[in-house]
Amino acid sequence: MTEFVDVALLALLAVTGLALLKLRNLFAVVILSGIYSLLSAGLFVTMDAPDVAFTESAVGLGVSTVLMLGALALVGHEEKKPTRPRVLPLAVVILTGAILLYGMADVPPFGDPNNPIHQHVTPRYLEEMPEEIEVPNVVSAVLASYRSYDTMGETTVIFAAGVGVLLLLAGRRRRGQDEEEPGE
Repeated sequence: MTEFVDVALLALLAVTGLALLKLRNLFAVVILSGIYSLLSAGLFVTMDAPDVAFTESAVGLGVSTVLMLGALALVGHEEKKPTRPRVLPLAVVILTGAILLYGMADVPPFGDPNNPIHQHVTPRYLEEMPEEIEVPNVVSAVLASYRSYDTMGETTVIFAAGVGVLLLLAGRRRRGQDEEEPGE
């Protein structure tokens, strides 16, 4: 049954991604990207990664959607047609994809118990975590202690992005008021 759910979520992700490529209405793109994040969070839950699913739903679905809607308030809802073909961005995407595929050749097989990730810090976390931190759940202990600076950095970035959007919206509102004053 879980294989069916995984395949269904992956198929919905693919359909949503293809729909994102075809849409020209930016409001619809923002909403569809939120749906994409929600589907990704669902896939993370089926892969037994609820912490990643929670982060994806909070940041990808929640914060990103709000920030993009704020940006749409500044730029409008319709994508402008390009005046000339964009070959350089396509070349950059193809080059980046080729580099990523080349890098994937050195990635060890998924789930192999001899992978470096299972040999480096995981045994230390499992053995010494109860004495060091006294938190029974290993995932919670890692997120709350060892990765707390990382979490604080992510929170700072999200806060800065929110303040930036608010400043942009306030600047637009002031410009709109300044344009109205001379015509009164």
